[in-house]
Amino acid sequence: MLTIDSAIVDAIVAHARRDHPDEACGVVAGPIGSDLPTRHIAMDNAARSMTFYEFDSMEQLRVWREMDDNDEEPVVIYHSHTATEAYPSRTDISFAGEPGAHYVLVSTREPDSEEIRSFRIVDGVVTEEKVNIVDATVDA
Repeated sequence: MLTIDSAIVDAIVAHARRDHPDEACGVVAGPIGSDLPTRHIAMDNAARSMTFYEFDSMEQLRVWREMDDNDEEPVVIYHSHTATEAYPSRTDISFAGEPGAHYVLVSTREPDSEEIRSFRIVDGVVTEEKVNIVDATVDA
């Protein structure tokens, strides 16, 4: 199960809406080994495509080095689908290179609503998981 703060989900959705009709992409970093997404990092879709996303290689190197320097890892890797459901495509599955990450997809195909789903992708096997959206500003 992915537990994620509502403010981060809002930021991911806003990024997806902002880049629509192109796919948006980015990561949410968190402390190594915590499985806790804490820092949203919107990235550029170097492919500038409505059907495909690709991290810019120099930006990805910078972001991954920054995470290393902060003792963080990519807890969530996200992108949007602009015309289809929020489910990994064959291309998404083939490029999923972080077996410990949650792969979050946001569909912006409907103008007034979003579909948000999370998956684990390991060795080409896709497993959907529950998304638990919490409000970190409220004490439990």
